[in-house]
Amino acid sequence: MNTLFSPLQVGNFSVANRVVMAPLTRNRAPGRVPNDLMVEYYRQRANPAAGMGLIITEASQISPMGQGYLDTPGIYSPEQVAGWKKVTDAVHAEGGKIVIQLWHVGRISHSSLLPEGAAPVSSTSRPAKGKTYIEGGFAEVSAPRALGIDEIAATVQDYRHAARCAMDAGFDGVEIHAANGYLIEQFLRDSCNDRTDAYGGSIENRVRFLKEVTEAIVAEIGGGRTGIRLSPITPANDIGQDANAQALFGQVMSVLAPLGLAYCHVVEGATGGPRDLTDQGIAAFDYAALKAAFPGAWMVNNGYDRALALETVASGRADLIAFGKAAIANPDLSRRLQADLPLAAVDFTTLYGGGAKGYTDYPVAG
Repeated sequence: MNTLFSPLQVGNFSVANRVVMAPLTRNRAPGRVPNDLMVEYYRQRANPAAGMGLIITEASQISPMGQGYLDTPGIYSPEQVAGWKKVTDAVHAEGGKIVIQLWHVGRISHSSLLPEGAAPVSSTSRPAKGKTYIEGGFAEVSAPRALGIDEIAATVQDYRHAARCAMDAGFDGVEIHAANGYLIEQFLRDSCNDRTDAYGGSIENRVRFLKEVTEAIVAEIGGGRTGIRLSPITPANDIGQDANAQALFGQVMSVLAPLGLAYCHVVEGATGGPRDLTDQGIAAFDYAALKAAFPGAWMVNNGYDRALALETVASGRADLIAFGKAAIANPDLSRRLQADLPLAAVDFTTLYGGGAKGYTDYPVAG
């Protein structure tokens, strides 16, 4: 019987256990380039005998227009590739596996973060209600403009280029960020997408951008090195619920299934919030139906403790469990879970920005 600590083949690469470090924005990349502090942070969590079977990096923008928060890294320039290569070399030296999350925030941005003070881009010109982190602190996001058809095609190529850069940087794979109310999900959900062209209206049209992005990445680096993250009912970043989320994500699965992806990473419930949203008037969502339609490895995330993670893998409901706050505060997370040792608590005051404190100074057990 599979356990949380069994090895697994995930597309083109294997992992030593099913404990995954979720993608976690930490805002410690001044100049958008990975640095030596980040090398140490990921290295500490890389040894699968103690840490993670798989590391998913913090979300990393695919282009200058994809940035939404201060001091987040990118994966599109030679300098960024060189910086990430130091990270992947350190992780691989510890015997670990690492993929990078490819990110375009869409309308969840601020003009001060974008080239020449440009407006953010999205599926829509309607602004989100929310804030982002810029020089000087938090600020309301800027009003976006809707991408033109030619710009959509160019953005697809930005994803392709970022995937190639990831391979040049030595990553084992990439994860397409199609969750949490960012650009791809701004196209997916009818609560946000108000287009009347080939990328709006019907479910098939709204899934078109995700389809083209995923196909372009698979053509560039192969399905076995490509994962995707989805969050079918999260209300993150003012995205709003889709009128028929089950049908929408059923269509997403029908698009993804033939592409031979390594894994699908699903945020269950509200990102960083309750797993069960029925008390908010949202009908129960059938995640099992999506898993049944997807041939690759199935990864789940949100609120998993040791008992739930063990039971979920043993029952076959998922193949991999992604941990967020626990992975930040416990570099030796898999060892602690296996031995049922207490988990250190995360320091919420040091999550975003800063230096080594609350980043590379969490101790290992014992």
